[in-house]
Amino acid sequence: MEEAKEFLQLNKEEAESVSRLTIHPHRLGFQCSFYEDFALRGIRVDSVKRGFVSCTFRVPPRLTDKSGNLATGAVANLVDEVGGAIVHVEGLTMNVSVDMSISFLGTAKLNDELQITSKVLGRRGSYSGAIVLVRNKVTGELIAEGRHSLFDKHGSKL
Repeated sequence: MEEAKEFLQLNKEEAESVSRLTIHPHRLGFQCSFYEDFALRGIRVDSVKRGFVSCTFRVPPRLTDKSGNLATGAVANLVDEVGGAIVHVEGLTMNVSVDMSISFLGTAKLNDELQITSKVLGRRGSYSGAIVLVRNKVTGELIAEGRHSLFDKHGSKL
């Protein structure tokens, strides 16, 4: 634990740099949060149908690991966000992720163009399920398959 604390400590120059940052408060419902902007900037929605969405996303440097691959955490975030978007009802709060299961089947490199599709698997009461596929758009290689379960406290209809 001490090693982790030491690793995260800022030196004087880093601390001064951070102290000069201006971070404005997030206006919920009016603008993206820092997290959403960082993780999803560049995603493009290509097609939306009832129970289905298809997006394109080019792997940016900010989301790669030390090997130059799209980080597994970034893939998990894409599954969470795109899977959650498919069951979201405009004007209501976002659903709560209950469970995600992701199979990592390949890797995506820096600047690879990905196709991310999400399809509603079903809904029972306030519980929804979606499948999210992440593919290399050029080669068709399946990078990841995610199953996402969500709970909607409003019990809204798709």
